[in-house]
Amino acid sequence: MVNYVISLKDSAKNVAGPKANNDNIKFLKELGFKNYWLKFDTNTGFKSRLQKLWLAHYTIPTFFKQHSNINNIILQYPLYSTYLMEQVVNSIRKYTDAKIYFIIHDVESIRLFINQPQYYKAELSFLNKADGIVGHNQKMNTWLKEHGVMTKLISLDIFDYDNPAKLIETREYKGTVCYAGNLKKAEFLQKVNLQHKLRIFGPNPTDHYPSSVEYMGQYTPEELPEHLDADFGLVWDGTSSQGCNGVFGEYMKYNNPHKTSLYLSSGIPVIIWKKAALAEFVEKNQLGLTIDSLDELDSLLDDLTNDQYQKIHQNVRNVAEKMRNGFYVKKAVKQLIPVEEQ
Repeated sequence: MVNYVISLKDSAKNVAGPKANNDNIKFLKELGFKNYWLKFDTNTGFKSRLQKLWLAHYTIPTFFKQHSNINNIILQYPLYSTYLMEQVVNSIRKYTDAKIYFIIHDVESIRLFINQPQYYKAELSFLNKADGIVGHNQKMNTWLKEHGVMTKLISLDIFDYDNPAKLIETREYKGTVCYAGNLKKAEFLQKVNLQHKLRIFGPNPTDHYPSSVEYMGQYTPEELPEHLDADFGLVWDGTSSQGCNGVFGEYMKYNNPHKTSLYLSSGIPVIIWKKAALAEFVEKNQLGLTIDSLDELDSLLDDLTNDQYQKIHQNVRNVAEKMRNGFYVKKAVKQLIPVEEQ
């Protein structure tokens, strides 16, 4: 059986986006998949347009003409070019008999283009061209189904994370918290009022944070786990400490924030907004705390005993081992394609 995964070659540094794509490639290779990169600038400049035209009219059709024996293709969705995604699917259908599956990284209809019906229609129509889809979780898949996606939907549950750092051992509980992400869109950090220290990592920090917030610098996704030294990792977004809001805060009701995988794969329990889609996974597997407001944080951290924390920490270690081996993406793909680990 000949299987490929198609991915966008993204050169972004110190951000999580390429990390999730690259980890999926690594773990799918262990199921016998080969990777095919699409390389182009994701901006809208002249160079980018030329690259896309060359890919669409020469590189992509040539590849599939030469690989007409492919059985299954996984496209890491989206490629951030609707034009190219259409060309990829059209070429696959024209030159091969391969089944096409999507692994979703983002659904723009519930992120950047929310409440824009015209965009909904185009995106959901494209998703229906797949023979099967791996969505983030059951809440995302329910939204897709209710809005017109009719193809088979499988839940990933959570993103895996190829984490080279040593898994954090059992430790005495001290109530420390860390946060990692693009600090430019983490405006809530300027409004937190905590007694416990919150250590933050990432690009674009502001000049002034509350006294409880300590900036620790920025690192690549590969380097970052070595610097996370806290009892909990915070999963939060938006401008408010009272709940997650704004475009990215609302998106948490449907997506799997990749920072959750960063923390858990490092052996760090999480604190996450109770209305987030991933809160159900955290509660079900007892991987941390779910909260409505950051104002609850101090009392929850103070009330948690060392014994309670150790039980949570052991649960996290068990899930971390799975994530480091690609358990979740392999499980999802195996529900779509009859493949065995090599």
